[in-house]
Amino acid sequence: MFTGIIETVGTLTGLTPQGADMSITVDSGSLDLSDVKLGDSIATNGVCLTVVELLGNGYRADVSLETIKRSGFAHYKIGDKVNLEKALTLNTRLGGHLVSGHVDGVAEIVKISKLGRATEYWLQAPNELARYIAEKGSITIDGISLTINEIDGAKFKLTIVPHTGLETTIESYVVGRKVNLEVDVIARYLERIMLGDKAAESRLPEQGITMDFLASNGFLK
Repeated sequence: MFTGIIETVGTLTGLTPQGADMSITVDSGSLDLSDVKLGDSIATNGVCLTVVELLGNGYRADVSLETIKRSGFAHYKIGDKVNLEKALTLNTRLGGHLVSGHVDGVAEIVKISKLGRATEYWLQAPNELARYIAEKGSITIDGISLTINEIDGAKFKLTIVPHTGLETTIESYVVGRKVNLEVDVIARYLERIMLGDKAAESRLPEQGITMDFLASNGFLK
C-alpha cells in the first residue's frame, strides 16, 4: 500500500521487452534505497512494481502484460520522468489516501488553465470508471493522491498547488497527455458489497451497480 505522497521524481533508463512483458530500469534520483531489499514494492508513476534488482543508482522491475494493458507503460520511453514512492509502513504519515498501486485505467488531460497561483486540470476518464469518481473524493493520478474538485460525466477537475507541481511530474503535463488513474479502493469494495449474493454469480453485468439494480434490491423507493 502507498499514500500517494510522492517522495521524488525518477527517470526511466531502460525498457527491455521480455516476450509479451517488459523489464524496466529506473534511476531513482534522490530516493533513499538504503532500506529497500529485493521483493519490496515501489510505486512507479502509480504502478506498484516489485524490485527484482537493486542498482547503484536505482532498481530494475518487471512489468506484466496486464499492467501494460491497464497503464501508460505501453507508451513510455527511455528518459521519461516518473513519480516514485516506497511502500508505506505502520509509522508512515497517511498524508494522502490509501493507494494500492493497482492502476484501473488511463485518463487524458483535456484542458489546463491557471487559477491564481494554482493550475486547474480537466481529465477525461474511461466511461466505465466514471461511477467511482466523486466530487471532493480522492483519486490517484500517476501515483499522486489528489482531490476531485468538480465532475462532469466522466470528466473531472483537479486543482494543483505550486508545491505539488514542483515535487511531481505534473508541471510537465500538456493537453493530450495520458496518465495512470487509480480510483479510491473504498468505492470498489462498496460496489462489490452492494451486489450482495449476486457477487457470487459467475457472469455479472459489466456496468456493475445500476439504478435498476438498486431499485430491485430495495435501495430506492
